[in-house]
Amino acid sequence: MTDDLDLLTLRIVRAVADTGTVTAAAAELGYSQPALSQHLRRAEARVGHPLLLRAGRGVELTEAGRRLAEHAVHVQAALDAARQELDHLGGATSGRVRLAGFPSASSTLVPDVLSGLRASHPGLQVDYVEAEPPEALTLLRDGAVDAAVVFRHAGRTATDRDSVPESLRETALFVDRTVLVLPRAHPFVEGDDFGALHAERWIGGCPRCRGHLLTTCAAADFAPDIVLETDNALAVLGLVAAGLGIALLPGLSLQSAAVPEEVRVVTLPPSVARVIAVAHRRGARRVPSIRVLTEAVSGVLPGRHGLEVAGPQGAVGGPS
Repeated sequence: MTDDLDLLTLRIVRAVADTGTVTAAAAELGYSQPALSQHLRRAEARVGHPLLLRAGRGVELTEAGRRLAEHAVHVQAALDAARQELDHLGGATSGRVRLAGFPSASSTLVPDVLSGLRASHPGLQVDYVEAEPPEALTLLRDGAVDAAVVFRHAGRTATDRDSVPESLRETALFVDRTVLVLPRAHPFVEGDDFGALHAERWIGGCPRCRGHLLTTCAAADFAPDIVLETDNALAVLGLVAAGLGIALLPGLSLQSAAVPEEVRVVTLPPSVARVIAVAHRRGARRVPSIRVLTEAVSGVLPGRHGLEVAGPQGAVGGPS
């Protein structure tokens, strides 16, 4: 009977999912391996479904086990919310929260968030990990982080939204305009037909940025000749300065990089910009520490980093 489920069973199944073995799960939870194995056998008898299968030296969760592991994340979040709300009655936000963010946010937006939180909530420990949006959303879905700074390109709104799991919520914050970086003597200027660049040699970036380049060029009826690839904005600028190609970069990536004299930057139309957003698990803002974290991300001043406020539903434009 599934009404015999208990919190310890959920915690054990989640720990097994995270560690891959019953022995490691027992060590993480502070139990002996035999005690944990016995508890799992009793739990399987109560719920009427096998939860684990042997797989080499480790174990794999069955479908029933995976479902319980997924629910365990949300149950733990609800418990954290209850505990922290009680703590919050005492007037202090404390505990530990985990934030993920993409590389160009790491050197621009994230320092403002972390320093602001240290000043306003000194009892709150904030861990940070760098991850591109797809990986960050996976970490968020699995409970490895509590919030994530992500982005989606304005021209691919529907596709990007479809990639966000139903269990997550995403709030658009700012618009980061895409720029074209090219040698200073290049004749292309703002407002020119992008299709005029069809014969150029291009420098590609990370898989997501490369996809953005391909989509942008396809809209201008050509496929880019990508001759070099790097996801390092400084390297891109150096390659462009050497006359080895041209590239698209997010404007934010130039905030922490000195543009060489040999390079010229052209801002492209809003239709090829990206929208920066903060994502969290559904209902997670009930946890005071997570609410404080997401509010800190939302409170970063866009003007300081050359960004525009995102309009309704993440539309590109000025303040709504």
